[in-house]
Amino acid sequence: MLQVGKMNSLKIKTIQSAGVYLDTGGATDLFLPKRSVPDTSQVGDAIEVFVYVDKENALRATTQKPIATVGEYAILKAVSDSEAGAFLDWGMENDILVPKAEQQQRMVPGQSYVVFIFLSEKTNRIVASSKLDKFLSTESPDYKEGEKVDLILFEKTDLGYRALINRMHAGMIYSNEVFQQLQIGQQVKGYIHKVREDKKIDLILQQAGYQGVDGVSQAILDIIQEHGGNISVTDKSPPDDIYALFSVSKKVFKKAIGALYKKRIIRIDADGIYLT
Repeated sequence: MLQVGKMNSLKIKTIQSAGVYLDTGGATDLFLPKRSVPDTSQVGDAIEVFVYVDKENALRATTQKPIATVGEYAILKAVSDSEAGAFLDWGMENDILVPKAEQQQRMVPGQSYVVFIFLSEKTNRIVASSKLDKFLSTESPDYKEGEKVDLILFEKTDLGYRALINRMHAGMIYSNEVFQQLQIGQQVKGYIHKVREDKKIDLILQQAGYQGVDGVSQAILDIIQEHGGNISVTDKSPPDDIYALFSVSKKVFKKAIGALYKKRIIRIDADGIYLT
């Protein structure tokens, strides 16, 4: 069955000098210009094409592949603004429209936004929306505490950052759990902290580890582990070196490693810090 807004594998039905006609399995075949058809193509060969609706409301096919297709989330950059809405670059010849009614906030050319690609029932055109909540999965979240998940940050609030979880659900990373620089559109790994009774999901960016270790200390532990269990940065290092590696001030760093040292999780030598 032909899927509008998706990649389709369609077989060549007839070949003409200007291009080929692709078999859609329906009453109307799709024309594909010669420039998009491999020279060695024959009747019966399958070609992978993206199917869309043009301005005249006619079905079209192209071998161009967009950054995201209908039903998918994507991080796209706004390239222009108009009375109808904002246009975003999605890797196609024509930019994709985010109607004003589908904008969480006014989109500014040059900035990137997390959007959902969908087929408008009103216009039958492929458009995008930054109002992600209405496209999230309605299935009850079935995550376990501590489960590692893929996150896309899509909104900054007074509480912290809202993030897409595995491109299905939304969760919150609270400000007091953030120990690194974050920005909207960033893709990071995170962990399920808690699924509440109201189905809302709390997230953390550092895996819960040693009992009694706070978020900053855990973040430092994670980085030491990533460096093979030891780092050359110590409490005697310049503040800029500490911030470059851990994104915290020297004062916060000294307090955190002091707590880790007291718990005998690390040892501090003249040449660096080591996991015990």
